[in-house]
Amino acid sequence: MPQQAPHGKRFEDYLEAIYLLEKEKGVARVRDLSRLLGVKPSTVVEHLEKLSREGLVVYEKREYIRLTEKGMELAKQIYEYHKVVRRFLKEILMLPEEIAEKDACYIEHGIHKDTIIRLKLFLEYFDKHFKEKEKFLEELKQYYTEHQ
Repeated sequence: MPQQAPHGKRFEDYLEAIYLLEKEKGVARVRDLSRLLGVKPSTVVEHLEKLSREGLVVYEKREYIRLTEKGMELAKQIYEYHKVVRRFLKEILMLPEEIAEKDACYIEHGIHKDTIIRLKLFLEYFDKHFKEKEKFLEELKQYYTEHQ
């Protein structure tokens, strides 16, 4: 589990969203966060003020939002967990992209760090050392189809 954000899942969602906006657009704004997270701008401001007090973001009214070094470290970790879980759900469990994405958002916040490490190691091993990967995936896909 990521080093826990001070107030849990919702705050991790904010950190991850700010990180993704900074990565994509170079900056994060209240209105962008509001749209991305599906909440009112006033709700975004409340959360930003709390994250600011915790030293995770730099936020001043009507200014861009920036992650602090501590916030950036935590946001990167949360996003990394998200990517590992999403990849496992999509490639191994063969779930559609939209389901894998949505479920990864839920799972990333509650999964133990050791579990994430094992999932990541499994995927690395699978990529590098599994000689009949394609055949296995085809057989697995067939198995899923037959048993659903």
